[in-house]
Amino acid sequence: MHDKSGVLVIELIEGFLTARATRKPSPHTQAAYRRDLIGVATLAAELTTPPLPLADLRIDALSPGLLRTAFAGFAADRAAASVGRAWSTWNSFFTFLVAEQVVPGNPMPAVGRPRMPLPQPKPLRGEDTPEQLLASAARGEGRQRDPWPERDVAVLALALCAGLRLSELLALRVGSLSGRPGERRVEVAGKGGRPRVLPVEPGLDEVLSAYLDSRVRRFGTRTVRPDSPLLVDRQGEPLRRGGLQYLVESCYRRAGIGDRVPRGARLHALRHTFATRLAEDGAGAAEIMRLLGHASLASSQTYIEVTAGAQREAVRANRTNRALVGLLRAAVG
Repeated sequence: MHDKSGVLVIELIEGFLTARATRKPSPHTQAAYRRDLIGVATLAAELTTPPLPLADLRIDALSPGLLRTAFAGFAADRAAASVGRAWSTWNSFFTFLVAEQVVPGNPMPAVGRPRMPLPQPKPLRGEDTPEQLLASAARGEGRQRDPWPERDVAVLALALCAGLRLSELLALRVGSLSGRPGERRVEVAGKGGRPRVLPVEPGLDEVLSAYLDSRVRRFGTRTVRPDSPLLVDRQGEPLRRGGLQYLVESCYRRAGIGDRVPRGARLHALRHTFATRLAEDGAGAAEIMRLLGHASLASSQTYIEVTAGAQREAVRANRTNRALVGLLRAAVG
């Protein structure tokens, strides 16, 4: 093994981020990796004797003691969740360096990390709130300059009946939907580069078909090619993060349910509602784990403590799916 102990930390960080990019993390996730690595490394450089600029910090200077002190400074004005995320990022960084034979071992086990309880689900409050939200969106309620109820219902339904994250919704393509009627499925580019395939029940299939038909009427058939983004704005451009968040917020507002949306879980409340209803209707932790794309069973066990049947039966049992059947036809009639 060549001696790489004197390699600059900033160069190794860039190499690590380049390697992670092949997993197709979201820009938000990649930016968080960079902030965590640069933040702690900058503190470590300042704590060396004599203090160094980050550009001059070398990997052999990062002893367990220096890392502990740097993390203590990093944690001083940050929440436990932020510190825990930074610890995980640095652990992945050193695991990468060990694999690349840059360092002989990973010092992160010697650096303390905060204990954090698993986040608790934050579904929409109220027994019939999801149905009220969907019905309001289907009617195109509110003062909209260019109402597009088919698109709004499709966005809400994908989150409520497939449990997709914001980044997963934005990554969908028209070609992500496949299969024969009754066997529809959607291919999802999941968190951490973990793909998964979800069943699409008839109600959701009907909603998505109505949305794509309305899109053809608005913008023509060229806009629904397989490689086209599935979700677009009112100009036919791909929906962005801010636009998607605003769309969901406006649907809450038009439905008059803003007080039933948990604080800090705006779009994510729809995903949590999906999982919570699955648990209430008999799905098991293993099914919920696969459907939500969780990395571990522990995350899914916050929703349920019982076992259940197969994934498609779990989705079929979801009351929100049943509410979608005929929703747009009823609204138009």
